Amino acid sequence: MGVLVYQAFRFELSPNNLARSELSSHAGAARLAYNWGLATVSAHMMAYESCRVLALRQGADAAQAKDWARAVVGALPCSLPALRREWNRAKYEVAPWWASNSKEAYSSGLDALARALKAFFGSRSGQCKARSVGFPHFKKKGSRRSFRVTTGSFGVRDGRHVRLPRIGVLRTNEPTTKLAARLADGTARVLSATVSEHSGRWYVSFGCEVQRPEPNRPTGPAVGVDLGVKRLAVLSYGEVIANPLHLSRYARRMARLQRQCSRRCGPRGGTIASGRWRRAKAKLARAHLRVADARSDGLHKLTTRLAKAHHSVVVENLAVAGMTKSAKGSGNWRGKAGLNRAFLNAAPGRLCRQLSYKCTWYGSKLVVADRWYPSSKTCSRCGRIKAKLALSERTFCCEHCGIVLDRDHNAARNLASWRPRPTAQTVPPVGRERAAAQPRRTRRERRSPCHLAGAPR
Repeated sequence: MGVLVYQAFRFELSPNNLARSELSSHAGAARLAYNWGLATVSAHMMAYESCRVLALRQGADAAQAKDWARAVVGALPCSLPALRREWNRAKYEVAPWWASNSKEAYSSGLDALARALKAFFGSRSGQCKARSVGFPHFKKKGSRRSFRVTTGSFGVRDGRHVRLPRIGVLRTNEPTTKLAARLADGTARVLSATVSEHSGRWYVSFGCEVQRPEPNRPTGPAVGVDLGVKRLAVLSYGEVIANPLHLSRYARRMARLQRQCSRRCGPRGGTIASGRWRRAKAKLARAHLRVADARSDGLHKLTTRLAKAHHSVVVENLAVAGMTKSAKGSGNWRGKAGLNRAFLNAAPGRLCRQLSYKCTWYGSKLVVADRWYPSSKTCSRCGRIKAKLALSERTFCCEHCGIVLDRDHNAARNLASWRPRPTAQTVPPVGRERAAAQPRRTRRERRSPCHLAGAPR
């Protein structure tokens, strides 16, 4: 008896010029379908609002105006089946060459639009607990290229080749034996394939249902992980993981390449970018890709080691969005911008996300401490809490028991011994508290055509 998990296997492709053109064409088809669907939805919403206003001017009440506008215009095509039906009616006029690409490319663009509209309407109605989401915007030609495949003949062919619909067999730059072996013994099933392009390199990611063996619970003690900027992490037993500062290593190269791009003729004001600008831009993108790969490699190694060696891993629930909020307009906004850059370079959110699924894989338990738990101000020996502790004080000195300890080490020890408290039943807010708890509409929501119409009908 094993554990059924959803896991992705990503491989870099090695396409020739013909296959590269096919991949670009499929990604462009997905972008075309997305932009066409967004234009259709926006036009439908504008027509609905015009009919509603016309009915109100003729003397109808609000309910009658909405019913008449809905009867005249019809239902809003915001779901994937509705968008597909509209696309099938108009594809011969919009894109007469649509048959040269797989139908999955157009379906992936419509699916992305349907997800974006669902998130937007759910954010407006309060059904989505996440932060507010703005109205979808059109994708430009130079944006990230990708498409998704869910049906047809696709998957891993052998240890070095994959198959995609309409494109055919493509060679990979790395062996695919890890996934091929699982497919051969029946412990994995491919559900989808996402093809994307990053810095001139094409990748395919197979989303699979994997039957992993029942993990044995690690025998190591619980460990607290205090995340930081100067040091990537400090563990409760004293180990310090230094921050490799990948972005700082490539900062001078990125600045030099960015100056080259600024001096050369780019796509400004509708002009065509020069070849020298495109080559400089490609070099800059490769530098960013090296930083991202190095950061991802270090985080994967650290999280795998923690999940395999300890039966419990305790981390803080950091408010990354609030901690990296822009301080522009204040006195020291340049220093705050540098701190935000260093904090995002450490990627604490990605580290916690990797721990969330790796602890399930290897049998350990991930514990997320309360966001307001004063781990840095609490003494790890006697439990006394300091009233104030400046950020510049890097050594924790307890006035009660006399312990002198590194600030981050003390916080990690507190996290290792943290236990969740029983939560009391929350009382729904009333009055002004209720009004303050409701999400505010963003500027994009106020400017979008969706402010004219209500929820999807």
